[in-house]
Amino acid sequence: MTTINTLTPGIWNIEPSHSEVGFTVRHLGLSKVRGRFNSFSGTVTVADDQLSSSVSATIDMSSIDTNNAQRDGHLQSGDFFNTATHPTMTFVSAVVTETSLKGNLTINGITKEVALDLEFHGVTVDAYDMTRAGFSASGQFNRSDFGISFNAPIGLDGMLVSDKVTIELEIQIVPA
Repeated sequence: MTTINTLTPGIWNIEPSHSEVGFTVRHLGLSKVRGRFNSFSGTVTVADDQLSSSVSATIDMSSIDTNNAQRDGHLQSGDFFNTATHPTMTFVSAVVTETSLKGNLTINGITKEVALDLEFHGVTVDAYDMTRAGFSASGQFNRSDFGISFNAPIGLDGMLVSDKVTIELEIQIVPA
């Protein structure tokens, strides 16, 4: 395997089989419930000046997986994601720095700016001569900002499901 220090300018695609789009919410104020989206795509356009690069991604909201089919069905309903009307979530970057990614996240037809902490893990060439790069990103937002306000007054923190959502991304990209 060969290690490369920087990304080559051009278009790179998210490689879903080595990437993950995950999230965490608190349930009853007691425990974290984790979930993921199993179907997503995206591109990273690397500019000559890497800080002028951009990211865009689309997530299939019906691919939600919390390891509980009944809960996944409820999350796809009008109480949460309303996947019949809004089948995708999108992210389009506005600012990329060495340690952060800011952009517009659209859920339920509502667009808000979100900021993610960004970590670049490097570039390498695998045993099949495929160049790959890796990133981690994480951040938080309030689901109510996107019109997702379903809840019930119960639990230690006074709500069934926390308003705060933590997103965690593990992304591997390959040249287009």
